[in-house]
Amino acid sequence: MNELPQPVAVVCHDAGAANIVLAEIQAHPHVQCLAVMEGPAARLWQSTGLPQTTVSLDQAMDSAKSVLTGTGWASSLEHETRRRAHALGLPSVAVIDHWVNYRERFERGGETVLPDELWVTDRYAQALASQCFAGLVIRQRPNLYLQAQVDAIARHGPARPGQVLFLMEPIRYSWPGLGQPGEIEALQYLLRHLPALQLRGPLRLRLRPHPSDAPGKYEAWLAANGDLDAAIDTSATLAQAIAAAEWVAGCETAALAVALAAGKKAVSTLPPAAPRCRLPHEDLRHLRDLEGTSSAATAPGPRVPR
Repeated sequence: MNELPQPVAVVCHDAGAANIVLAEIQAHPHVQCLAVMEGPAARLWQSTGLPQTTVSLDQAMDSAKSVLTGTGWASSLEHETRRRAHALGLPSVAVIDHWVNYRERFERGGETVLPDELWVTDRYAQALASQCFAGLVIRQRPNLYLQAQVDAIARHGPARPGQVLFLMEPIRYSWPGLGQPGEIEALQYLLRHLPALQLRGPLRLRLRPHPSDAPGKYEAWLAANGDLDAAIDTSATLAQAIAAAEWVAGCETAALAVALAAGKKAVSTLPPAAPRCRLPHEDLRHLRDLEGTSSAATAPGPRVPR
């Protein structure tokens, strides 16, 4: 961040890129930032205890000499920031925090606005971004957020045998023939094939809601499955939740990559009716491939959004 002209308008909405960007800000406390945080990113900002206050996008763009944005899908905030930066001739950098839907991140209403530079945080994203955006400056940066998570997981001690942490994420539709939200079907698929995990103790299932999930979203499911030792994860941090788990499960959330980096066993539970998980990590297990589960081929259908 020291290389960006200051002050820097730092604009985030979704949690993924916000985690990476906030770690950069904490590592560079002398960089003058004009922080614009909305949605899940605003809640993350408040939890960091950073001394700088947030401003509106209009206020930030009036004074900024460069912009640094996330690339989330749940808002047009970051897209609008890049559009304004382009119109004002300000250098624009965007952070990609995942491994899917690269082109779509920069499209809104038929308009494509690319930054001047992309920041990615691993070799997988570097390769994918290079394929999608030939000629664009792409820099692989250290993932300070990931390293902090790995260090924190190591400090929290050993896993509890039989504990499975399910990382929820909003899929927003069901796959053909399944008839319920994709994240719930992926959870049910895990339970139908639980022996494939070969747990070292009785199942203790903990659901960790996504930052964008509405409060109470999974209460009805928990009530309908009262015979299970299942509950909402109440860990203070993601690192604490991952540390306690023997297995970490989910669809294709970036938090699975955090678990893998910490040496945890992690599994994508996307069922055979869904498209295959697009996380590129070689050490990620796929439940549909494990012994004792269905070997049905991936059915055609829409991609899992993110």
